[in-house]
Amino acid sequence: IHGYNIIRYKVLKEKYRMQIDLMTPLQIDSIVQYNSSLQFKREGNAYFVDLTAAQVDGDTNPITVYYHGKPHVASRPPWDGGVIWTRDKKGRPWISVACQGLGASVWYPCKDHQYDEPDSASMHITAPDSMVSVANGKLLHHSVLRNQRDIATSTTYDWIVRSPINNYNLIPYIGYYVDYAESYQGESGTLETSYWTLDYNFTSAQTHLRKEVQRMLKSLEFWFGPYPFYKDGYKIVDAPHLGMEHQSAIAYGNGYQNGYLGHDLSGTGWGLKWDFIVVHESAHEWFGNNITTKDLADMWVHESFANYSEALFTTSEYGKEAGNDYVIGVRKNIQNDTPIIGQYNVNEEGSGDMYYKGGNMIHMIRQVINDDEKFRQILRGLNKDFYHKTVTTREIENYISVKSGINFSKVFDQYLRTTQIPVLNYAVGKEKSGNDLIYFWSNCIEGFDMPIKISLTPGVSTWLTPTTKIQKLKLKSAKLPVKIVDRNFYVGEEMMNKPVIQKN
Repeated sequence: IHGYNIIRYKVLKEKYRMQIDLMTPLQIDSIVQYNSSLQFKREGNAYFVDLTAAQVDGDTNPITVYYHGKPHVASRPPWDGGVIWTRDKKGRPWISVACQGLGASVWYPCKDHQYDEPDSASMHITAPDSMVSVANGKLLHHSVLRNQRDIATSTTYDWIVRSPINNYNLIPYIGYYVDYAESYQGESGTLETSYWTLDYNFTSAQTHLRKEVQRMLKSLEFWFGPYPFYKDGYKIVDAPHLGMEHQSAIAYGNGYQNGYLGHDLSGTGWGLKWDFIVVHESAHEWFGNNITTKDLADMWVHESFANYSEALFTTSEYGKEAGNDYVIGVRKNIQNDTPIIGQYNVNEEGSGDMYYKGGNMIHMIRQVINDDEKFRQILRGLNKDFYHKTVTTREIENYISVKSGINFSKVFDQYLRTTQIPVLNYAVGKEKSGNDLIYFWSNCIEGFDMPIKISLTPGVSTWLTPTTKIQKLKLKSAKLPVKIVDRNFYVGEEMMNKPVIQKN
C-alpha cells in the first residue's frame, strides 16, 4: 500500500518535536509542513519529527506524512491485528484491516493511542475500478480514473466521519460490495442505516440482517440511550473475519446466522435466538466508541458492558428470566486466570474475563441496586455524560457509585483487580434464645461488603450485608436449604465446609 495522512493538531505548548507512529515493515517516505520537508528520526515504530514552522499555543496546524510498504498481515483476525488480504467465495480479492489492541499504526501513520481521538476524519481509498471501497461515516462521492482509451481503471471513494473516532476504528473494506439503505426512526430522529454486503450475500442481508439490526437498535437505545453517531449513520459491512466494532461501519462475518458462528455461548438456548455479532459489536457503539477508555488496561469498560448488552437484549426480546439465564449461563466461560484490569501505560489489556466475568459483575451491581429503571438510567447517563469522551475506569466506577447511591468500590476492586471469587460462609448457631444464621465473607479483599440476596425458605427472599466479620441473623428454623444464595450473584457459598461455586 502507499498513501499519505494529513494530521491536523492543536498546539498545547510551544514545542518543536512530534512523535508519529508507523509499524514496520511500513516506512515513512517524507513529512511535509507548509511546503517544507521536515527532518525525522526513526526509533523502532516511532518517528520523531523536527518541526520548523512556528508552533503557537492554541493554533491548529497540519502535517502531511507520506508512506508506503507491505504492511504486517493479520494471521488470525480480528484477534491478531494487521491487514487482511484474502479472497471471497468467488475467488476475487477482498481486503480489510483489524487492529484493535495492536494499533492503527499497523497500516497508517498516526498518533497511536486511545486517550486522544481525532474530532473527525476522512478517508479516500483508491482501488481497481471493479471493486468498491467502504469505510466509516458517510460516502461523499466517488470518482473514476480512466486511461487514454476512456476505459475505467480505478475508482476513489471519499468517506467522511463527522464525530470523534478512535484510531483503530478507522477501517477500509475493499471488495465486490453492493448495498441497500433504509431509515430507522430512533430516539434522536431518523437514523440512516445501510448494509454493505458482498454481491452474493445481498438477499441474506435483506432478510436476516435487516431484522436483527432493527430489533438491536430498539433494545440498545432503550437501555443505553440514543445511538451515539446519528450524523454518521449506522452501517454493517461484510468482513473477512468474525466481526469488530468499527464505528459507524460494523464489521460482520457471522455467516448470516444466529448465535456465535451458530453456537450459543451461554448453553441455555437463548443465544441461538439472535445474531451475536450484530448485538455485541453494535453495543460497542455505546461502550467502546462513544465512551472510550484512555488506556487499554481498562478495556473492561468496553467489553463488560458489551457482554452484558447480550443479556439486556435477551431481556428485551424474551423476558427478564431469559436474560438472567443467559448471563448466568456464560459463567462457565470464566477462567479467573489473571485480573480483568491489565498493567497501565504499556498498551496491555487484562484477562479475557473482562467479557463473561465483567458482564456478571455488572449483573450483580444491577441486583444490588434492585431497581431496574434506576439501573437503566445509570447506563443511559453514562452515555450522555461521557458522550464522545475518553475515560478512566475510576471515572466509570465512581459514576455508578454516585448515581446509585451505593458505594461499589469494593465490588469493583474485588472483581476487576483480583481473581478471587468471594465466598459467603454460613452456618446455624444454637443460642439460648433460638437459632442464629452466622455468616461472613471470605476469599475476598479486606472490607468487602457487597449486599446479597438469599432465600432461607422456598419463595421467600431476604437481603444480607455480610462483611469479613461474623454477623448473626435470627432464624425461625434450624433447617437450611442446600443453597441459599440467589442465582444472580456470581459468588461461592460454603455451609458445613462444603464449598459450592454458583457457576450455573
